[in-house]
Amino acid sequence: MSTDGQGSSRWFDDEAGPVVRPYAMTRGRTTSAIQHRLDLIAVVVAEPHADEAEDDPSLSPEHVHIVELCQEAPQSVAELAAGLDLPIGVVRVLVGDLVHAELVHVNRPVPPAELPDEGILRDVINGLRAL
Repeated sequence: MSTDGQGSSRWFDDEAGPVVRPYAMTRGRTTSAIQHRLDLIAVVVAEPHADEAEDDPSLSPEHVHIVELCQEAPQSVAELAAGLDLPIGVVRVLVGDLVHAELVHVNRPVPPAELPDEGILRDVINGLRAL
């Protein structure tokens, strides 16, 4: 924050424009109800009725921008943070809000421990070839 010659505070940087602190975007929240499901590679997908996001006065411009990005194509949490130039923690809270509002849903990749063993897949392929 800088001050001008008259002693008043300016909440902007001449090059960057207005500055909004991350906690202001999340209304002071640092977590959301679904935070545990939002790792960096979780994929956020817009719901079919997500066009309503622009008309919802309870959503911030950042919420609407997330929905718009996800309508173009599913986005990972990391991609959203990069595209919006926001910290991951802020994006997680905003996506949590959108999940709660049922405007997006989150798909998580299958953990490696739950993937079938390569040996089992080879046995299946060999069995199919034997038919």
